[in-house]
Amino acid sequence: VQLQASGGGLVQAGGSLRLSCAASGRTFRTYDMGWFRQAPGKEREFVAAISFSGGSTYYADSVKGRFTISRDNAKNTAYLQMNNLKPGDTALYYCAASRAVVDVSARDEYDYWGQGTQVTVSS
Repeated sequence: VQLQASGGGLVQAGGSLRLSCAASGRTFRTYDMGWFRQAPGKEREFVAAISFSGGSTYYADSVKGRFTISRDNAKNTAYLQMNNLKPGDTALYYCAASRAVVDVSARDEYDYWGQGTQVTVSS
C-alpha cells in the first residue's frame, strides 16, 4: 500500500490543523494506521493509532485530549485532527500502516510509511 500524507502547514499556537493520509489499494480497511512525528534532532515518536475497523484508538500522553485520529475506509483515508496546537507540536508528521500491530507505539511494527507533512506551530 502507498501512503500520501497532506494537510500540514504553519499555524499559531492554539490553532488547529487536520492531517490526511490517503492510501492506495483495496486493502486499506485491513490495516491498522498510525501517526508519528519527528522534530529536528529528535527521534521519530508515536502520536496516535487506530485499529483497522476504527473501533480502537490510542494516543501519546502529550497529545491526549487535543488530537483525534479517525479513518474513513470507504475513502481509503486516515485523519489526524489537531486542536490547541503548541510550539512543541512542531515536527514532520508521518502516517504509517501495519498489517497487525501489537505495540502501536513501535515504529518497526509498521510496514508502510508516507512521505511526511510539515507542521509548524508559532508562539
